[in-house]
Amino acid sequence: MIFSFTRTAAFAVREGRARAFASLAAIAAIVTCAGSASAQTTGNVRGEGTGAAAVVPGAPLRLPATAVRATSTPTLDGLDNDAVWQGAPMVDAFQEYQPRVGGEPRFRTEVRVAYDDRALYVFARMHDSAPDSIIALLSRRDVRTSSDHFIVVLDSYHDRRTGYEFAVNPAGVKRDYLVYNDSNEDGTWDAIWDVATRVDSLGWTAEFRLPFSQFRFPEQSAHTFGLMFLREIARTGERVSWPLFRRDAQGFISQAGDLVGLQNIPSPRRLEVTPYVLTKNTTRASDGGARTHPQQSTVGADLKMGLASNLTLDAAVNPDFGQVEADPSVLNLSAFEQYFEERRPFFLEGAGIFEFRNFCGDIDTGCRGLLYSRRIGRAPQLMGRYGDAASPQQSTILGAAKVTGRTRSGLSVGMLDVVTERMVGAEGRTIEPMTNYAVARLQQDLANGQSGVGAMVTAVHRSLDEWTTPWLRREAYTGGIDGRHRFGGRNYEATFSLSGSMVRGDARSIHQLQTDGVHRYQRPDDGLTVDSTRTSLAGLAQRVSLSKFGGGVTRFQFVYQRFTPGYETNDLGFQARADEQIARGWYAFQLLKPTTYYRRAFINSNIGTNWSAAGLNTWNSFNTNWHIELPTQWWLHWGITAQSIAPAYDDRVARGGPAVRVPSGFNYSVGVEGDPRRVLIPTLFIGGRRGDEGRHRSFWVEPNLQFRASSRFSTSLSASWQRADISAQWVRNRTDNVTGALQSLFAPLDQTTFSSSIRLNFTATPTLSLQVWGQPYLSTGDYDRLMLPAAPRAAKYADRWRVTAEDGGGFQFREWRSNVVARWEYRPGSTVFLVWQHGRSGYEDQSGQFAFGPEMRDLFGLPPNNTFLLKVSYWLNP
Repeated sequence: MIFSFTRTAAFAVREGRARAFASLAAIAAIVTCAGSASAQTTGNVRGEGTGAAAVVPGAPLRLPATAVRATSTPTLDGLDNDAVWQGAPMVDAFQEYQPRVGGEPRFRTEVRVAYDDRALYVFARMHDSAPDSIIALLSRRDVRTSSDHFIVVLDSYHDRRTGYEFAVNPAGVKRDYLVYNDSNEDGTWDAIWDVATRVDSLGWTAEFRLPFSQFRFPEQSAHTFGLMFLREIARTGERVSWPLFRRDAQGFISQAGDLVGLQNIPSPRRLEVTPYVLTKNTTRASDGGARTHPQQSTVGADLKMGLASNLTLDAAVNPDFGQVEADPSVLNLSAFEQYFEERRPFFLEGAGIFEFRNFCGDIDTGCRGLLYSRRIGRAPQLMGRYGDAASPQQSTILGAAKVTGRTRSGLSVGMLDVVTERMVGAEGRTIEPMTNYAVARLQQDLANGQSGVGAMVTAVHRSLDEWTTPWLRREAYTGGIDGRHRFGGRNYEATFSLSGSMVRGDARSIHQLQTDGVHRYQRPDDGLTVDSTRTSLAGLAQRVSLSKFGGGVTRFQFVYQRFTPGYETNDLGFQARADEQIARGWYAFQLLKPTTYYRRAFINSNIGTNWSAAGLNTWNSFNTNWHIELPTQWWLHWGITAQSIAPAYDDRVARGGPAVRVPSGFNYSVGVEGDPRRVLIPTLFIGGRRGDEGRHRSFWVEPNLQFRASSRFSTSLSASWQRADISAQWVRNRTDNVTGALQSLFAPLDQTTFSSSIRLNFTATPTLSLQVWGQPYLSTGDYDRLMLPAAPRAAKYADRWRVTAEDGGGFQFREWRSNVVARWEYRPGSTVFLVWQHGRSGYEDQSGQFAFGPEMRDLFGLPPNNTFLLKVSYWLNP
């Protein structure tokens, strides 16, 4: 059972809260939930998520916008007194797209476009009858706030599938996004561009300078770009666009209008170098428990170079990611590896081109597959075997290079190569060998972007030695093909993927692979057998889906996925388990037309079932959930899930033992989120579970409060508390002293978990900010007497288990993680980071009663680990 008490993770837990809101992540992909922490820190420029609109048959013909050539460079001051703005044609036919699709805007918006040999210029005038009520909040770059916004969207390839978004609010806070697959946004893309804003008696203005060097387009004498403008008015909740952006259709970039008039733009010189210097002081433990604080200094560089008009090389030498926020604390008691999001900018930027939909959550969100970049630079895999307290905690990346681009014919190209250093533990033994990671991805658009096919391969090569050969694979390869096709006015989509894997190594390492948590060949009742002589393992995976994401009020998706027992991608991908078949269906009503009772409503139903490759049912459930935005812009949520509708058997819970019946039960969740426009924004979610003849009971509550003290200062405080009585939790395996057979020991578990997340944000200017984040995490568990499976597939609890006289013991886990980051962008693309990372962690195998005060005192009595870091980078555009 996974206990991760961020609000988004609360709906992904297989046990306990399991799938009570199975589609909340899916809804977040369609509508940015008001007041959610994720929406306020990353939000997208449309305020819609990734499941928005396409070209609608029968829509009125759109007149293109025309750009005029500037004879002199406009002064970037938010004023329209430059000569070029007096003669540039105006775009003013904006229409409302939220809450009313096609409605007449309350306020007028006027936009003009110009260009010269180096940049595209946009001047926008946002009229407002109450300028003193315009909401303009300061924040760090790329952080979405509940402000007014103006957004420029460019499709420079004019392929109706890829594009760039440049957003600004009246306070001058910038956000930018790279768009791929027509609607997916990559918020980690950071371009070098300028904008000036001004609030005056008519409303507010934004004047953009967008260098041609920051986006790609083919070499030709005349260009037509895709173009869209969007405006958000925070206090009214109104959003308008040119041309009309339809939320009831599929796609986003494909709805853009045209920008014409671009003549004889010279090919820009695209070369950017960002060297950095860094000094760092890190707590290190030494033999005997002493703690030292060595000072380290290093240099490195990032390089971005245009190989052609449509290909870009990104490279990093000795990259450092010390300014990246720490992962949230998690106590994972499940049989599966915990997934963590990538946070490092080098791997995040352009990650969409490497996406291969091998396994996805609801409505194709949260896809995981052949590339999980957290494997690169990971914690050394043999730390627990050869490491000690003084051993390095992360593998060092020596160098990384990435080539991405798109040709005029619609071929997307992505290549990645990374080398990590050999890491050494106690007595000079290897805890992570030198490793080379390589990825190649191709995707070809067909039928004007309505269809496409692709291929992807990955390779991992390790330089093994006497210490690593028995435990790690020498080589690992994966490869696959995939395809998609939109039809029915682009509202329907069919997809497929087929992939295979091959790993090679010493027989001992392949034996270990067969018996790990992904494969479990040693199980006594699965028909699989462990072969201790094998030196390789191979497998296949297939996936097909049929979806409706546009047109009318209904949406649906049906998916089938299959993984053979030998399928293995975890050397560079992410795979929770092999030997599995999955079928699921999702159906939803999206009510986007406002009424007296709601602004928007989403009603979803989900049904799913899992089997092993041999046909053993391992999971089945049915879920329904509702998400309603009230006219006041508050949100209401509720959901309920029934699991094990038909008999199901968990073949992983015993960690190599027999499959155990999954008890039937139900989960429930309800939630409310406050109006994001207010100074004080409350949120509350509660939920729980009942099942296993009443023996499995849990209740959790997650309050959150966001407070905006001023336009510069905001804070949020969230907490999570869960009380759970788990009817049968796996404790450990052992070998029977008499028979030599494997025994899987379980016990009822009484567990209490508390966590909290505290954030403070102070923004002095759009380029100078301070962010503070801290998280305490406390979990106490008390096991009852140990139990052995008697008849593990029995329907009744009493028949399923044989209780022993042995006490199961317990655990106490305490952890604190925090980051303090001061960031100053002292010139475009050049930054100074001052960082303090602080952590404490302790785990004890002893039972006890949860008591908040003593637990917190014990937490801050643990030895601290501190990292102080100063990093200075300087952007060069020679």
